Amino acid sequence: MLSARKAATVWLFLAFELVLTAQIPLLSHVPVSFYPGVENDLGQWDLDQAPAVNATGHLVFETANSLLQHWANTRYRIGHTIVPGTIPVGTLLYHGAITGPHLPTSLDWVAVEPEHSLIFCRGPIETGCWHLTLAVTQPMKVLYFDGNSAAKLPEGTMDTQDLVAWSEMKPEWVNNEEQRIMDLCKWGEKYGVNGFVRMQMNFEVMICDFTSHMEVVSFLNLESTRIEIGPGKDLPDDLDTGLERWDHRVGGISSGDIERVRDRLAQALVRPPVTTSGIDWKTVLRVVVDRYASRLEMMQSVFDQAQQVQRRLRTVLLPYTVFAARPSNTNTGNATNSWAEPVFRECATSHTASIVAHGTTLTPSEHLLLQAVRETTHEICRVVTKMWASGLIVGVDPFYPPEQRPRADRIHTLMGEWKEDVTRLISWLDWSVWVKCRPACGIEEMCYLPTWPVGFFPTPSHEDDASPFQDSASLWPDPKKGEWKRPQPKCIRRLEPYGF
Repeated sequence: MLSARKAATVWLFLAFELVLTAQIPLLSHVPVSFYPGVENDLGQWDLDQAPAVNATGHLVFETANSLLQHWANTRYRIGHTIVPGTIPVGTLLYHGAITGPHLPTSLDWVAVEPEHSLIFCRGPIETGCWHLTLAVTQPMKVLYFDGNSAAKLPEGTMDTQDLVAWSEMKPEWVNNEEQRIMDLCKWGEKYGVNGFVRMQMNFEVMICDFTSHMEVVSFLNLESTRIEIGPGKDLPDDLDTGLERWDHRVGGISSGDIERVRDRLAQALVRPPVTTSGIDWKTVLRVVVDRYASRLEMMQSVFDQAQQVQRRLRTVLLPYTVFAARPSNTNTGNATNSWAEPVFRECATSHTASIVAHGTTLTPSEHLLLQAVRETTHEICRVVTKMWASGLIVGVDPFYPPEQRPRADRIHTLMGEWKEDVTRLISWLDWSVWVKCRPACGIEEMCYLPTWPVGFFPTPSHEDDASPFQDSASLWPDPKKGEWKRPQPKCIRRLEPYGF
């Protein structure tokens, strides 16, 4: 899988639009046969043919499905995707003022939740601080950088911003936020971009002009924020030295690739919205995850019960089990199960056949998303159909009992194959929905992923910068090692005494 993760950096350089449209009424399903030539380019419907080791569709799928989601982007901090978007009218934004009750006259930041902005609401304890609430008055064009893109770390969290602002990576400028926002806004001015969305501990927007697209809702004099951060405990080092998805970054691409990305991004920003297909891609992706995530997870927990697994496989495939798909009497456990290929094909194409049939109306970015869905559902359905067909042949399907009771050794072998198939599929999909605390946290706890900035070393050249987050670096583990580099979920206390 390492080569697949290396290949991920190829497609991730491309900027694609986040298409958020109203869900259109569902049409009755039309069989694939109604669309001549549709879905025939994904290879043969061979149940034993796994995806290529350098396949990237599943990575595009999960990245697109994780946009603007805190948990997923905390897990994979290094972002690769640049997404034009719009902040809708009525959205509230928040700003903690330092200089007093004055609307910022220069480029500055706003938060999407008041608790986040209150951290920056600073002033003398005697006089308090000033907290500004703004409302968006007209659609605001923004650019979104995925990943933990506001984390000031030199390991690649800001690569995509460097690409847009400076056409090269400048890790030595990781803390030069003033220059960064200035150059991003200068670049975006010709495209009408008024903000850049990033994720810190929560989402923030770098605003280019506070007098445009917004109005003041309130400007309140509040008690100054006081932050107390306690020491953490030592964490074990990570002994894995292999190159994985966590380690891939945009830095290092050629100057020609950088220019192609910037040109593609410029085309996306000037293209009228009506040129998109109107497909609600967010829902398309979500439907696939909702349909399969919990069922695959359930199968992992019942591998000691062959009939329970077979029932769940049959339930998943029931809408696609065409009547003609039946094994012949001559099938054996060593057969290729080619009789099940129509089920595989119907399952794999069910979410995309009608979209493919109208592919000429899609933008280049939508073609990328479509191919991601197709590759992802293709592999899910291949594995699930293969497992179901094997179970039916062995004789563990209660709806199709065999003439003779299956031998225990055959069932044992089958369950071993099933476990390997599902484990490999879940690892390949790598959906963040499966990243959770096990066992579940108690009522006084919360499930937590190590999150920047709490617990990270300050950049050596800026150790003296005033920040409400920085305390003695010696109290915290090195963010380049252990679970801080590869965040893993764990339960932490929500009540005192706190600890990581």
